[in-house]
Amino acid sequence: MVFSGQYPPATVSTALPSAAAEIDTLGLAGLAGDPGWRRPVLVDRDLLVLTTSGHGDAELDFEPIRCRPGTLLRVHAGQVLRCPCPQLDATVVRWNANALRGLDVDPDAVPTWRQLAGEDEDAVINEVSQLAVDCARHRTVPAARGLLRHQLAVLLLRLTLAGGGPSTSRPEEATFHRLCREVERGYRHTRRVEDYAARLGCSVRTLTRACLAVTGRSAKQVIDERVALQASRLLAATDEPIARIGRGLGFSEPTNFGRFFTRETGTSPGAFRAAREQPLPGQVVRPRTLVEPSLDRPLNALPDARRPR
Repeated sequence: MVFSGQYPPATVSTALPSAAAEIDTLGLAGLAGDPGWRRPVLVDRDLLVLTTSGHGDAELDFEPIRCRPGTLLRVHAGQVLRCPCPQLDATVVRWNANALRGLDVDPDAVPTWRQLAGEDEDAVINEVSQLAVDCARHRTVPAARGLLRHQLAVLLLRLTLAGGGPSTSRPEEATFHRLCREVERGYRHTRRVEDYAARLGCSVRTLTRACLAVTGRSAKQVIDERVALQASRLLAATDEPIARIGRGLGFSEPTNFGRFFTRETGTSPGAFRAAREQPLPGQVVRPRTLVEPSLDRPLNALPDARRPR
């Protein structure tokens, strides 16, 4: 039985058979690559992370986020997450890309960060608790797939409404988001603004004007920051050789990749990787400004209501 206002259990089975193949729940420690979170984890599925106990900082794409009971993070597949504070615990809901197919819900409408309180907190706790219970009870039952999918949809809709719902976008914002979606598909192959303008059927000037209006940065800067973000994720969370990371991002020569990364982040690829593996006490080494993939804007450019505090 799930009791109102009580945090859900954070130690649910991580097995993914049958009904839970699309959706499951687990404790925060189940995400860690090692017990001490020595380095970030490259997340391979979409997540909701609801802090259940403790106070401390998590890092999402190298941005520190203060967490306490009731803090909820929306983490997208492909981002890097690190929760090095041993006193923090959370219940994690994760799902794959097919889990919400055909349902009228936009998971990207959920803010990256939200501090729940009052009735909103109680409602979300209950939704997460029931989802955790049903994932554990019915994970081997194929017929439970519909139940879990709709429970997840209700949870996401509730979080969207708690955040005030989607806002009306200006024309520049719509163009900017179209560009960011196209960049997600093509940043490994081209960094030319002209290529994206041609794909979107608009001018370079239109893209630059939209990016300046939304972020204060040019279209070229937005594209390059997305490439730098991906490089930073792979350097911090994987053991992939630096030269291979560069080639995968479209750099034919390691020296070109090194110059690009240093220009964008202020440090070389090797130094960035070493610093992330052995962070100095009280210091966070990260790129200066990185574009968040699904909200399509840097965390430090989020409206005040959606910015971590």
